[in-house]
Amino acid sequence: MGIKIEKFTISTKGFDDMIDITSRVQNIVSNFDIKNSLVNVSVVGSTASVITLEYEPGLVVDLPQILNTIAPVNRVYEHDNTWHDGNGYAHLRAALLGNCVTVPSVDGFLEIGRWQQIVLLDFDNKPRIREIVVTVTY
Repeated sequence: MGIKIEKFTISTKGFDDMIDITSRVQNIVSNFDIKNSLVNVSVVGSTASVITLEYEPGLVVDLPQILNTIAPVNRVYEHDNTWHDGNGYAHLRAALLGNCVTVPSVDGFLEIGRWQQIVLLDFDNKPRIREIVVTVTY
């Protein structure tokens, strides 16, 4: 078994910013020239997530709306009382969705559905530069 790792950064706007990173991940997998593998994509940090989703305009609106129902921005959180940074909601949203996904790669291509993309979500209350780690295990 072997492991290859590559990292890249993305500038985000925060505030539920959603970015399709599928092509970046596919390029990394293609450059490794490994036929079959497991590809793990993770984001470093506790206020962002990586998920799979149909990245289309409706869901780009719907997902933040439903997350705002579950962990609203305008609620008082103990995290905010402790750290006074106003991003308790962002930590909770990231905890609910998780910081990584793993998908198989077959013949060098990510095995995701036609309408399924790998998406970075940044929930923090400010713009950030996010580090994405792609780990290919073969």
